[in-house]
Amino acid sequence: MKITVTAEKPSDDKLAAKVSVPADDVDAAIAQAYKDIAHKYNFQGFRRGHAPRPVIDGIMGRESVLAQATNEMLNQVEPLLLEELDVTPVGRVNFGEDPDLAVQGTDYVVDATVGVRPACELESYDAPQINMPPDEATEAEVDWQINQLLSYQVSYEDLEEDRAVVEGDLVSVDIEDVEGAGHLAGTNRMLQLDGNQVPAELQAGIVGMKKGETKEITWTHEHEHEGETHSHTFTVKVTLNSIKKAVTPELDDEVAKKFGFDTVDAFRDAVKEEVEGDKKTSLPNLKEDRVVEAVGKLLKLETVPEDYQNEIFNELATEFLNQLQRQNMSLDMYLGARGVKADDFIADLHVQAEERARQSLALDAVAAKLGLEATDEDIAKEFERSGVEDVAASVNEWRGEGRLPAIRDSIRRTKALDWLVENAKVNVVDEVAERAAAADAPEGPAPAEAPEASDE
Repeated sequence: MKITVTAEKPSDDKLAAKVSVPADDVDAAIAQAYKDIAHKYNFQGFRRGHAPRPVIDGIMGRESVLAQATNEMLNQVEPLLLEELDVTPVGRVNFGEDPDLAVQGTDYVVDATVGVRPACELESYDAPQINMPPDEATEAEVDWQINQLLSYQVSYEDLEEDRAVVEGDLVSVDIEDVEGAGHLAGTNRMLQLDGNQVPAELQAGIVGMKKGETKEITWTHEHEHEGETHSHTFTVKVTLNSIKKAVTPELDDEVAKKFGFDTVDAFRDAVKEEVEGDKKTSLPNLKEDRVVEAVGKLLKLETVPEDYQNEIFNELATEFLNQLQRQNMSLDMYLGARGVKADDFIADLHVQAEERARQSLALDAVAAKLGLEATDEDIAKEFERSGVEDVAASVNEWRGEGRLPAIRDSIRRTKALDWLVENAKVNVVDEVAERAAAADAPEGPAPAEAPEASDE
């Protein structure tokens, strides 16, 4: 099928186009509809597939046949239209609620509306300025990595101070199930009261307890299921055995030996080598991430269109669920293991979707400003990298399905990102050392507010 397309400039994130299908293709679509109906249904007196058109018209109704032909023809038109316009649609192409029916021997003309991403501008098209860690491992980075390794050697000792439990403490408790809380029961359970490990009501009940004290704690949990609210009551008896403190060993030759090294110096050298090896692969990706994040903040767009943001949200959700499936884990298992509420998870995913949408639109803007294009050679290389056996066949298949515009979008964005990364101004910063200094800095008075700038 060949089509002729006349398109207007996009307006309000919609692209209007007039599509014309030649009469020969219209006739072929109608003939195919008659053929399909003749094979699908039994018509008395005729072998399946051999009923003539007048018989089919008399039983099915000619308008029904033309409606089927029109619908099938529009299904074929949609990918051709997207390829012709080289546009990745937001949602489905809309041919109107009640498009005209195809007419034998006549060109078919229909108006189409395609949802598109907004064409945006940036506050600046200069490559951004970003901070990056140095290529070589710093002393602070080595120290941080060693501290992470030493954390596996941590021991827990009773706090000698006789005081009540406060939020943030690590405690040892015996929990006896009284009602509905068998999953929490246990002896000498170590609990970190950081708001994540146990229900908030249980943590609140433990706060204020003293060593040797026993206390009964009750709370109710409500949740929605199939539109109904269900309540569950839990009661436990808690005995506080002790408040614990974590003791990290000092690094010396004896500790270094536990990691397979004779001396501290040998241990530090090995850690430094590991950090620098990791940087060779992680820093290029980090640079890309920071450049994309920076350019996304330059987007001159107040609100991302809801349809586009929802499309990105669905992509993120699908990616995440597929990742969980590869790990043989359900979403409920994931949320339960991390103590995350479903509503909070969805809200966070929406935030990520808006951020990714802004970054994608920003890269589109850079590509348009630089006049970057995706050539046939670029497309072929993209398919080669994916490992397909027959590149030409795969390209034709994607073209026939109207999916090549998405590949071109990806290529243009990649080219834009490559340009931004190559031209970004980089400040080398020992970020680990800065974070350590900030953590060790004593809290002082808040800085005075700067006076507001005058309009005069």
